[in-house]
Amino acid sequence: MIYLITGGERSGKSSYAENLAKGLSDKPMYVATARKWDDDFQKRIDRHQKDRDERWINIEKEKHLSEIDFSEKVAIVDCVTLWLTNFFVDTKNDVSLCLEQAKAEFDAIANQENATIIIVTNEIGMGVHAESHIGRKFTELQGWMNQYIAATADTVVLMVSGIPVTIKEKK
Repeated sequence: MIYLITGGERSGKSSYAENLAKGLSDKPMYVATARKWDDDFQKRIDRHQKDRDERWINIEKEKHLSEIDFSEKVAIVDCVTLWLTNFFVDTKNDVSLCLEQAKAEFDAIANQENATIIIVTNEIGMGVHAESHIGRKFTELQGWMNQYIAATADTVVLMVSGIPVTIKEKK
């Protein structure tokens, strides 16, 4: 089962995903994709880790999600935007290569047996048009990857001001 939780910044995506995971498992997994860019980002990571209690299995994985065994587990992957940023930086902003690598990683986790994966992503293309060429390239990358994941997902939820709006649900 794949859930995609999408929305703008501070729309309630992560909280919704965490509550969903706790409702589905007594011992959910939390996969954080953030790269520690600087001290401020480390403080943000530390704050998020403190928000999760002892029932969580915490894993930090910047890119290669396929190395994680999701079988028979309920897991959150938070978030696609930071995950794609790692590919984008490492490939020197090669959108085609990023998309190819990210799709392969997603396909590998989506095909694991009896896994419930809750994927958190941002809808960055709904806001202000990116000022830079690199920003516009990343916005396109994010949009294409979101579409790819949404096409496979069983359920897609758009978070708007803390309110979940189901936009896709396979019966």
